[in-house]
Amino acid sequence: MKALILNSGMGSRMGVLTSEHPKCMTEISRNETILSRQLNMLADAGVTEVVMTTGLFDSVLVNYCQSLELPLHITFVNNPVYKETNYIYSIYCAKDYLNDDIILMHGDLVFENSVLDAVLASEDSCMTVSSTLLLPEKDFKAVVRNGKVVKVGIEFFNEAMAAQALYKLKKEDWKVWLDRIVSFCESDNVKCYAENALNEVSDQCNITALDVKDALCSEIDDAKDLAVVSEKLAEVERRTVYMCFSTDMLHSGHIAIIKKAEHLGKLIIGVLSDEAVVSYKRFPLLPFAERKAMFENIAGVYKVVEQKTLSYKDNLEQYRPTYVVHGDDWLTGFQKPIRDEVVSVLASYGGQLVEFPYSKDEKYETLENRARADLSLPDIRRARLKKALAMKGTITAMEAHSGITGLIVEKTVVHENGEARQFDAMWVSSLCDSTAKGKPDIELVDMTSRFRTIDDIMEVTTKPIIFDGDTGGLTEHFVYTVKTLERMGVSMIIIEDKTGLKKNSLFGTEVAQTQDSIENFSAKIAAGKKAQKTKDFMICARIESLILERGMEDALERAFAFTKAGADAIMIHSRKKDPAEIFEFVEKFRAVDSETPIVVVPTSFNTVTEEEFKARGVNIVIYANQLTRTGFPAMQNAAKLILENHRAKECDDICMSIKDIITLIPEED
Repeated sequence: MKALILNSGMGSRMGVLTSEHPKCMTEISRNETILSRQLNMLADAGVTEVVMTTGLFDSVLVNYCQSLELPLHITFVNNPVYKETNYIYSIYCAKDYLNDDIILMHGDLVFENSVLDAVLASEDSCMTVSSTLLLPEKDFKAVVRNGKVVKVGIEFFNEAMAAQALYKLKKEDWKVWLDRIVSFCESDNVKCYAENALNEVSDQCNITALDVKDALCSEIDDAKDLAVVSEKLAEVERRTVYMCFSTDMLHSGHIAIIKKAEHLGKLIIGVLSDEAVVSYKRFPLLPFAERKAMFENIAGVYKVVEQKTLSYKDNLEQYRPTYVVHGDDWLTGFQKPIRDEVVSVLASYGGQLVEFPYSKDEKYETLENRARADLSLPDIRRARLKKALAMKGTITAMEAHSGITGLIVEKTVVHENGEARQFDAMWVSSLCDSTAKGKPDIELVDMTSRFRTIDDIMEVTTKPIIFDGDTGGLTEHFVYTVKTLERMGVSMIIIEDKTGLKKNSLFGTEVAQTQDSIENFSAKIAAGKKAQKTKDFMICARIESLILERGMEDALERAFAFTKAGADAIMIHSRKKDPAEIFEFVEKFRAVDSETPIVVVPTSFNTVTEEEFKARGVNIVIYANQLTRTGFPAMQNAAKLILENHRAKECDDICMSIKDIITLIPEED
């Protein structure tokens, strides 16, 4: 594709402004002329070949273009009889260089980036028109029928729209028009517009009317036009554009839409906070500060700011951008409520939403899959729990006891109000692991088998794992458990301050359970901390005082002693449905220690919401056995239905399809 710029006119109506140079070199702002703006925009759009006709001040124009040092190859074609001819003859002079798709423009035309973008993006030949401007008396108008340009000239008013000489002409349409231009000129018809030739062959061309409405696309004929265009150009350059990104991997699709957005005005990019990203999609590979710096180093980005939530509202109200740019992938689906809110906020002050086709490419999916693979690596996975706590304050974990239950925890997402809610971590419970193997929860399943369960889960998932270490066993054994879990990529082990044969805590005082001494358990914690090699692995002390009805003071005394011994977190447990004693513990612990994470397992006190836990200072909420407790009854019911009906048909209504199950299982990339 080549650009043809017509600069052979006299520019006499500009008066003294064109006494020493052609009109196209007239300054329209402090930093640019009409021509420098045109050439910069073409170069930025990827057009590299320009044919430019010249007339008066030919050498001045050539020297000026060369001084701009743009990545353009410009062929200058002088019209030697520019005083006696119109630009139709200038085109004739340049005809040998025009055997290509053509972007045709007059050299006195000023337009904004979005107009050129639309022209270049047109699949058909096109001419810019405006349905919102009044018809000019002495300037071009286009007669438009069924979206096609059938006549162009200053004399047409019926079925006409205001028009400007900015065209995209596909080679086949341009050849028809150029051939007629040649016929005109070789018949000495050289003082008319080139459009006079077009009007004779318009039925053989497919030139669509590209309606740019109120966008800047105006010619400058005199000093009055210059003032009007300069003022409108200043308004264009004051416009701001807002985009939001969550990505930590930039690809060509991102860069392409950023460039489109930057053409609309000064581009402000909102980078989602770490907490917002975690709630929206996968865990970010790069923290907010690094993602922000990544966008700050992209040419054309005016400002980068934090967007704390998936909602755009706060930032839109603060920055009041002229445009918000987004892909069209949020027209439907869970992001639609966010889009609806954006449209509402923009409408409140006259802003506009611009949506471009969403870039879906196998290369981008490959990058995302590679990122997910990186998240599954032991060093990265292990560190994610601490990072998620720092990002969100409060996180949730769901129990998993096999690869398939791990995938359920990994992939289950609930979309509401434009947000995506999902679990942050997985809890590998001794109770659920033992139950899945058909064995009692008395530490009968040895650590080797427990580690195999972790391996099964880790092989197909990426989220951090919290491991139920029961009592931790003998201190001498516990240090090796810590080393193994840390090496595997587990993020946290929780051990309870009891001794002897393990009994489930929910039995409370109904069975004999012995609580370890503060000194012994503190020594176990200290030994575990000494054994670990990284700062990422966490040891959580689970306090059984409330379960064993030893009282609040005993629970608090142990909590403070265990944190002093090195515990990275404290889990407080209760088997009461009333959460009052849990809340009391949290309040009293937080009065002294505001930093150490608190873990709860709301199996009994299950009416409390995560939001309330967070407000009170709880950091990790573990749903410890719900998949096990719902899964086994469902399987038992299916078995009964088959036995009762002597066939499987009645069971189908409660069965997940094999196809849906298979979609949970990742394929090898």
